[in-house]
Formats: sequence, structure tokens, C-alpha cells
Amino acid sequence: MFGMGFSELLVIAVIAILFLGPDKLPSTMVEIAKFFRSMKQTVNSVKESINEEIHLEDIKKEALEYKQKLLEAENKINATVNVHSLNDEINSLIEDETPPQVDKPVKPRYEEPTFKKKSTVEEEVAKLTESETKTQKNPLREEKKDV
Repeated sequence: MFGMGFSELLVIAVIAILFLGPDKLPSTMVEIAKFFRSMKQTVNSVKESINEEIHLEDIKKEALEYKQKLLEAENKINATVNVHSLNDEINSLIEDETPPQVDKPVKPRYEEPTFKKKSTVEEEVAKLTESETKTQKNPLREEKKDV
């Protein structure tokens, strides 16, 4: 223990017996054991504290990395959108009681289709005219049908 041999421990024990006496030696040895136990607990708690500190340092590093990423994202947003002008415009709208000016509506680029349902009479007339045009175009077909 602590780099001491058996003979050195024996010399310390003899000096302790002579100095303390046989009646105080047991209680002193108990106190020494308590002292070593408390030292061991203190060393263990210091080790745990150091491990927690190291872990906290890792957490701090991660938090700083996230902070940097958020700042970069904020800078990108600020570069694409002028936040300050939007903020000023919102504040002016809040302070001003007049309604905001609305831009002209944008016209659609295409015309929307309109669907009308044909009446049944119109459908029948369209079918008849189609069939008449077909028969007029092919008079030979009618002759072949007669034969």
C-alpha cells in the first residue's frame, strides 16, 4: 500500500502502539479506516465529476454546432428575404389605420373551358346530320346494299 513494504508497516504499527497505547489503538484504527473510506469516496466523486464535465463539454460543443447551423440558416433567410423591410412594413401597417393598398389581380394565362351539356334534341339532330353526310359521301355503299 502506497509503495510501502510489510516491514515499514510493522514499524508504523509499533510506533502507533507505543504512542497511542493499547486502549486508544482500536478506536484510532477505526478512525483511520473511516478516513481512507472517505478519501476513496472523494476520489470516486471527483472522477464522476470529471466524467460529467467531459460529457458537458461534448454537449456544449454540440450546442455550439447547432447554434452555428441556425445562424447560417438565419443568414440565408435574411439574404433571400429582406426581413427588416418586412418588419418596417408590418409596423407601418399596424400604426396606420388606413387599409393597405391591394395589388391588381393577376389575369390567368389560360382561358378556363366552359362545358355546356347538349340537350337530347341537339344530340339527335347532330347524329342524323352525321349519318346523312356519310351516306352522301359514299353512294356506292347504298347500291351494294340493294344488291
